Amino acid sequence: MKHAFWLVIAICSSLLAAAAEVRIDEEAFGKSLGGWKKRDRQAAEYPLSGTTYRTYKPEVTPTPDGGIFVSVRIDHVRGWLSSDDHAILEITVNSKGMVASAQSNIAIQGRTISSDLIRGGGDAGMQLAAPDRAVQIGTDLVADLSAKLLREKIVEAGRVSFPAALRHNFNLLFQAIRVEEKPATPAPPAPPQAPVEIPAPAPANPDLEIKPYTTPAGGQVPPK
Repeated sequence: MKHAFWLVIAICSSLLAAAAEVRIDEEAFGKSLGGWKKRDRQAAEYPLSGTTYRTYKPEVTPTPDGGIFVSVRIDHVRGWLSSDDHAILEITVNSKGMVASAQSNIAIQGRTISSDLIRGGGDAGMQLAAPDRAVQIGTDLVADLSAKLLREKIVEAGRVSFPAALRHNFNLLFQAIRVEEKPATPAPPAPPQAPVEIPAPAPANPDLEIKPYTTPAGGQVPPK
């Protein structure tokens, strides 16, 4: 009986426990890039290594495990007479607010250069603290893209530094991750039940005549 009591207490406590919500602080991310001032306040432009880049507000999708998937578009602004280069930075954040993986691709002159899917490593990577793990993923991502750009013989200054711009956004995006506690939604109360009517006892039969036991005439009681 005692074990059943504590089991009920544990179940009730788990239902009332706080649940974690992972999100991106969009305003903090935009402020770190100079503010969402371009393209109807949907993008931020900023100089980096002598080149102008443009970052758009992130697209965030919840994942089945309680984390989020974040996709950010980044442009290399090349001027009025040249078409811009484009890149997509994608990161997956788990339910604890740790970066689980990252991937990116860059479109330059009709060519698309995609990175490998960069994870935090094996068991050793899983044991790293959140900032150290993010640093590892960001470093591996930039190294992978830079090597592939070099193989494609990309030499223009703004394009060669595109992976560094992705790393810049990756770092700022990591700093904008928020893990907030929110109370779990309590179960709705049970609907009220209709009162149970107890039927009244049936009345006694007025036609039933009850006679007292009497001794037969003669005063003798017949033998049994």
